Amino acid sequence: MKTGEYHPSAPTANRPCDQQSERPVGLIAGWGRFPVQVAQTLKNNGKQVVAVAITGHASEELNHVCDQVLWSGVGRMGRHLRFFRRQNVQQVTMAGKLFKADLLYSGSVWLRHLPDLTCIRTLAPCLLGKNRDARDDKLLSAITETYTRQGLQIFPATDIAPDLLVPEGHLAGPSSTKQLDQDIQSGWVIAKNMGGLDIGQAITIKDGIVIAVEAIEGTDACIERTGDLCKRGGWTLVKVSKPDQDMRFDVPTIGPQTVQRVRTAGGKAIAIEADKTIVVDQQKTYALADSFGISILALRDQPKCSLQARCTDPAPDGNNDLPNATKPERSAA
Repeated sequence: MKTGEYHPSAPTANRPCDQQSERPVGLIAGWGRFPVQVAQTLKNNGKQVVAVAITGHASEELNHVCDQVLWSGVGRMGRHLRFFRRQNVQQVTMAGKLFKADLLYSGSVWLRHLPDLTCIRTLAPCLLGKNRDARDDKLLSAITETYTRQGLQIFPATDIAPDLLVPEGHLAGPSSTKQLDQDIQSGWVIAKNMGGLDIGQAITIKDGIVIAVEAIEGTDACIERTGDLCKRGGWTLVKVSKPDQDMRFDVPTIGPQTVQRVRTAGGKAIAIEADKTIVVDQQKTYALADSFGISILALRDQPKCSLQARCTDPAPDGNNDLPNATKPERSAA
């Protein structure tokens, strides 16, 4: 889809959204299935959806789900805002990944993306000058403030589609083992610390040894690198939320592609955080994990634990099980 192309879907092409009884919901759509599922959930709930689909990232399936779609480059923030205002939008949600390494560090940001004046005013303090800070939290906070000043509220996509957040439990694959429990507990502490430093959400671990840490390259590249470093396989992916996760953006997400990549790279298990992780295409994800023999475990956050006092150290009562001293049982779903 070409940048700047405007795509009204057939059922509502002849009736502007501001004539409807309820205001439409705005969607900023990045890469992956998650934006499509958010749009589908909104439509199933009787909402109109108008989307800004980021060129080179978003799925063209949005054209068939949303009422109105504007395809636009990531740097055309002023255009995005004008589009939402014209469609009488007051609430906006973000869904999907943006490839930050490609956007920021593959040539000149300004020449490649031709940001408009609104985008420059919003992001220049983060990207230019002596005190520049391009961490996710800083960039997203700046964008949120710009939307708020324009009378638009950004809210969590999971408020719309709460069923995409997984509950605690054994979701797929073989049951856990003592060694897997220990790796998850060790990896959990490290992943939480990495998240607190705004580095990434995931690490891979085997026998208590961290193999790879996710950074700007993303979880998929972290998994691929793990396969190169650990030819024996049998490692575990631990993916968690930040300690103070803002659920409006960058919520940890896995899906069928994650399972496929873990299998290709030789992994045996995926541990995620219950109530803070999105699983897209859940039935397909769990069925694929079952067929590959990959465990998927959703756990609640553990008690605070420093890097020096590893969670695999024996507990005073000798109980070294998973958080809350209970191992997750496989859910009925």
